[in-house]
Amino acid sequence: MDNEQGETGLPWTRAEVEATVATYFQMLRMQELGQKANKAEHNRRLLAALPARSIQAVEYKHRNISAVMSLYGAQALSGYKPAANFQQLLVEVVGNTLAQDRAFDEAALRSVETPAETPVVDNFEDFVVEAPKAKERVQEQRAEWIRRSPIKRDYLEREARNRSLGLAGELLVMEFEARRLHEQGAKRYVDRIEHVSQVRGDGTGYDILSFDTDGRERFIEVKTTAYMAETPFFVTPNELDFSSEQSRQFYLYRLFAFRRKPQMFVLTGPVAANCLLEPHSYRATVIGT
Repeated sequence: MDNEQGETGLPWTRAEVEATVATYFQMLRMQELGQKANKAEHNRRLLAALPARSIQAVEYKHRNISAVMSLYGAQALSGYKPAANFQQLLVEVVGNTLAQDRAFDEAALRSVETPAETPVVDNFEDFVVEAPKAKERVQEQRAEWIRRSPIKRDYLEREARNRSLGLAGELLVMEFEARRLHEQGAKRYVDRIEHVSQVRGDGTGYDILSFDTDGRERFIEVKTTAYMAETPFFVTPNELDFSSEQSRQFYLYRLFAFRRKPQMFVLTGPVAANCLLEPHSYRATVIGT
């Protein structure tokens, strides 16, 4: 489905896009402030201003907005998984809103920089889920629209630098690993689980040393977010190299929805084999003439 045109066959107008983005941001501000948005009621009111669109078209447009937000480096609205086939007009309207919405900027910064506590999990029965599978990738032309935009945000990068959140995620994984080994009849390895990032530092390429039931070492890198499973995450060159060098024993544990109901999916093997990697920045050193 190409969401530049809805079920009417007519392209989305600027007025329609602006109204939809405004509703999305209203719900997103509430999310970042810890309030629960009534999505059905918000969309009902939006539809009254969009007589040419159906609820299905509106909700798909919200998913388009989620894709654009992630590419801008901003958090997306929970419940609307990114859909990549967005129009250039949407990129412009979302970018303008990001630049002008001071209330969202303040709420978003506070949200990603707020310290976190390790949650108490009674049981891990539904903790591990399947990794999300992207049905479509963002076309290079669409990604270029955002790369060339003067609007840049780094909320997701700031969240990745939130040491309190990262530590809370690692401690939850330590507990999960201890329970996993105990329940699988390998409790002799529980005392050998090591919090590598705290004991040896961040340069090892992984955060936690654990074990398989046969005693083989399991190298675990933990990535934690408060947002949906599809939220992009950041990896270092060292982590990429280590995941390739130790591909048979490397595990990436991606924790998501951490502040509400934490869950996790697992990627095994080289990160490059499981993820679409995009260059984020370069270090430049002047070489002279």
